[in-house]
Amino acid sequence: MQNSLLITEENRRFEKFRLLKDRIFSYVMGLGGVAVIAAITLIFVFLFYSVFPLFTEATVGDAKYYAHESSDDILYLALEEYAEIGLKVKSSSGYEFFDTSSGDSLLTGKILSENTSSLTAFARGDLRSRVLLLGTSNGYVRVLRPDYAISYPNDLRKITPTMTSLFDPVLVDDSFAPIRLIAGQSVEDETTIVTVSSDADVSILGLSVESSFLEEEVSVSIERSDLNFEGKTISQVAVDVEQRNLYVLFSDGMLELYDVTDKTAPSLIDRVKAATGGAKVTTFEFLSGGLSIIIGDTAGNLSQWFPVRDKDNIYSLVRIREFAPMEGSVTTIAAEYDRKGFAVGDSAGNFAIYHATAEQRVYFGVREGSVASFMSMSPRADAVIFGLSDPDRKIGIFEVYNEHPEVSFSALWNSVWYESRQEPLFIWQSSASNNDFEPKFSLTPLAYGTLKATFYSMLFAIPLAVLGAIYTAYFMTPRMRAVVKPSLEIMAALPTVILGFLAGLWLAPLLEEKLPGFTLALLVMPLLVILAAYLWNRIPESWKRFNLEGWEALVLVPVLGLAAWLSLIMGDFIQVTFFNGSLTHWMSTEMGITYDQRNSLVVGMAIGFAVIPTIFSISEDAVFGVPRSLTMGSLALGATAWQTALRVVLLTASPGIFSAIMIGMGRAVGETMIVLMATGNTPIMDLNIFEGFRALSANIAVEMPEAEVASTHYRILFLAALVLFLVTFMVNTIAEVVRQRLREKYSSL
Repeated sequence: MQNSLLITEENRRFEKFRLLKDRIFSYVMGLGGVAVIAAITLIFVFLFYSVFPLFTEATVGDAKYYAHESSDDILYLALEEYAEIGLKVKSSSGYEFFDTSSGDSLLTGKILSENTSSLTAFARGDLRSRVLLLGTSNGYVRVLRPDYAISYPNDLRKITPTMTSLFDPVLVDDSFAPIRLIAGQSVEDETTIVTVSSDADVSILGLSVESSFLEEEVSVSIERSDLNFEGKTISQVAVDVEQRNLYVLFSDGMLELYDVTDKTAPSLIDRVKAATGGAKVTTFEFLSGGLSIIIGDTAGNLSQWFPVRDKDNIYSLVRIREFAPMEGSVTTIAAEYDRKGFAVGDSAGNFAIYHATAEQRVYFGVREGSVASFMSMSPRADAVIFGLSDPDRKIGIFEVYNEHPEVSFSALWNSVWYESRQEPLFIWQSSASNNDFEPKFSLTPLAYGTLKATFYSMLFAIPLAVLGAIYTAYFMTPRMRAVVKPSLEIMAALPTVILGFLAGLWLAPLLEEKLPGFTLALLVMPLLVILAAYLWNRIPESWKRFNLEGWEALVLVPVLGLAAWLSLIMGDFIQVTFFNGSLTHWMSTEMGITYDQRNSLVVGMAIGFAVIPTIFSISEDAVFGVPRSLTMGSLALGATAWQTALRVVLLTASPGIFSAIMIGMGRAVGETMIVLMATGNTPIMDLNIFEGFRALSANIAVEMPEAEVASTHYRILFLAALVLFLVTFMVNTIAEVVRQRLREKYSSL
């Protein structure tokens, strides 16, 4: 009796301990599940936090005003890089550098020499060159440039402004006619000056400055030509920064483009109507780089134009895009120094900031005070200086916060007509070797490359993995299955960097050399397998010593090897006989089908090889888990083994097979190293299986180490990661819903 009580007490303690372990284990499992969900949520929050600034609107600070003499018109306003020093050029009293924090004058000077008459024309060159051009009433032209020397005494930044004359005043012609309009550019030793002395006469001067090595002498050689527009009134002229194109705007709204590469013989390129309807052009301005111009009119319309070359190498001036209009007539346009953005002021006192490539207005607001007569942005585009018209006649400065104007839905996902392109395109090109570069952040070719890699890899992997799983689980003998299944599953442990290395350095060259053989293998292998099966059935029963049921795959290994060997031999013969020794070269020259050695076919095979173990293992478990009672019942009712496999086993296991395919697809979508090493990483959109591509994941891996932290490029890479995250999440969610419905549908079998 005592022993039985001891046994009962021991059982109770064991049961309590078992229940305690079950409870602890359930808590641990629940905590693990919550931790996984929390980790995924934190990943999403971090990605969203990194991407969110891309879609915030620009803001501007409060304006700070400086008094100005009402009797002296302001011709030009500018800020240096740090917006600590401002420059104003006045019509009669010269120039003045002033401290933007206090308004105190730092340096003043005359802009005309003592022996010249009054100033009648003023213009500036490219923003980065800081060149100022002055035309006088007696036909002289002077070219100046403000410079800013930076020093750090006592570790404090000190900026010292100066005004430099590039060369002595130049006389336009011997008539000493007053200059009404002026434009030009000066880059290094080449200077182009265009003057309008009357409504019909235009002079084009090309100046080359040469310095002597032995003596401090500067010689200027001049090339000259003239254009006459009798009966027309010219409103504005402008020369691009490359000093190749001259724009002439007439009072009737016609805009003409001339090629002035040869200063002695300018030629007309195109003539267009710049304004639509009854509106008149008020002003136009070059964007950064000097390839595009922004035209504003009296109706508040804004449009972008640049020369486009057709297939016959003929240029024409094309209206590329229009922007949201201003409420009043456009009075001034100020371009950014390094980005394709620009600021606009109108006659209603409104101020707006646009970005050309993104085709959007990032800021719009009303500025207190009167209408801005002139406006300029700082080199870092973080401040604007403007001059107000009568009666206030003040100078104002306000800060601008506009970090990522290049980003819009249109720029990211739609085709964009970029400068120097013949048509709208999808392009990813995040950097270039010069500052005039127009960022091209289209994610469409990257998403296309991701889908292309996924499609070809799944096209290669799904048939092999699923059919192999059905055969292994349903037809193969247990002894052979015990070897095949672990062997395939262990392939999943093979690092993808090894697969990418083999695909890029071994498979890609081999496939290029043996392309006909690989193509023939798709036909020869099935035919030889069918032939082998036919011959086996024709062999007399007395010759069949072994029962091959369940061992067919082992017997077919030499057959497949023979088929591969025959395919390669026949492929080499066909390539030499019919394609001059190279099928890839023949396709390129005769059919126009380009062949890149590292292409979609190579990537599809490599990624397919990587995902086959995953799809095979899960599908095989699903098929093997089908109750034997179902298969036996089907066979007992007279169905063949294949009928049972297709109509009973496959349908019952379909939820698991579908899950396997979706898991494999998820891995293919996010694959990085194989795509990185086995493609040319060229972000193009082409259905050609022999062309390369660039996927979202590979693009992140390539460019993230070089991206400046918190820059637009950096945040767009995080946006690409967020897109991958959301697509994977949505695909997995849809897959789970479909799997549950398949399970409910076929659970009654």
